[in-house]
Amino acid sequence: MITGIIPKLPMRNKVITKDYYVNKLGFISIDNEEYAFYLILQKDNLELHFFDYKDLNTAENYGQVYIRVNDIESFYQSLLDKNIPIHPNGYLQAKPWGQKEFALLDPDHNLLTFGQKV
Repeated sequence: MITGIIPKLPMRNKVITKDYYVNKLGFISIDNEEYAFYLILQKDNLELHFFDYKDLNTAENYGQVYIRVNDIESFYQSLLDKNIPIHPNGYLQAKPWGQKEFALLDPDHNLLTFGQKV
């Protein structure tokens, strides 16, 4: 009876992570503030959890999430309009596997790939 999946990603600083996702990507915090070491964020039907990892080496972080979206062009443009950096190898493009995708790196170098079926 699986009802969903919630990725858990590392973060070095809760304030910086929360600011990025809320103020740049439009998530809302459903966080319980009494837990300084954990963060819960939501956007539409997606929920992401973050755990404290102060010694995270971002060059060695392989945290990744693939997020399916609709109207990817509008979402992509809204990020460009806010000057949110797109991953240098992740600009919006159609992929051979039938998805249109782009990618971002969050402040802790968790890779966020957004995709929509072509």
